[in-house]
Amino acid sequence: MAGLSTHILDTANGCPGEGIKITLSRVTADGALQTLKATVSNSDGRVDEPLLDGADFKVGTYQLEFAAGDYFRARGTALAEPAFLDVIPIRFSVADESAHYHVPLLVSPYSYSSYRGS
Repeated sequence: MAGLSTHILDTANGCPGEGIKITLSRVTADGALQTLKATVSNSDGRVDEPLLDGADFKVGTYQLEFAAGDYFRARGTALAEPAFLDVIPIRFSVADESAHYHVPLLVSPYSYSSYRGS
């Protein structure tokens, strides 16, 4: 099914990233961010519904922002202030409206990675 999804894995603690605030924005032609959705990851580190689908899923450039610093603070992780990683932005583009785009985040207090998943 075409659309956009995400999944967060806490690689420092070996568990899903539960309760992480996620903001999805579209990058406009002038480079500004237009917020489309704000949500929170569930107990499996996923969101309960697609971030984008149907007529809202269009070719373009998007940005996901993950509030990782708040998540690690809530877990009691000792972080420097300001935290090395606080809000993590991942900017990506959708070129095919008929495809599924999955943008996972693997995160620790000092590193992260992402890729186009399935």
